[in-house]
Amino acid sequence: MMPAKQAFEALALSLVGQPISYIWRGYGSAIFIEIGELTPRLNRDGSVGHPEGEVSLGVEWSWRIENTHAIVCGSWSDDDLWEPALSCLRDARVERCEALGYLPEVVLTTVEGFRFLTFSTTDGQPQWHIVDRRDGDARWFSVRDGQLHLGDGTEPAF
Repeated sequence: MMPAKQAFEALALSLVGQPISYIWRGYGSAIFIEIGELTPRLNRDGSVGHPEGEVSLGVEWSWRIENTHAIVCGSWSDDDLWEPALSCLRDARVERCEALGYLPEVVLTTVEGFRFLTFSTTDGQPQWHIVDRRDGDARWFSVRDGQLHLGDGTEPAF
């Protein structure tokens, strides 16, 4: 298997030009960004759930959306700012995806000039994951022990 950093770089390159197809909110300030073709999902009770993208970015907390001049919205912003800010990302195309910092955080930049950034502000590890469902078994990227980690999604969360 390819080292996590190298696999992440390959994933990042493969996202260039892909559409942000769907964005949804989880509990609290959790955000999920679905990239590429969507697949319908059902909840455990049989009701219609949120669709899954070919690639998903999930952030438990601490994120922001910025343009070239200012922070448009963040996880601590008033709820009434969230939907307009998230709509700036919907249907946008990915220009770049990066993992930056000593403790890697994700930066997703769109062709339209917006950036979505994760940045954990609590102790422990950054609280994000990327799932790549293309080409067979899902690959899960996250941070463990301060390093990019590549797994299959069965590892316990921290």
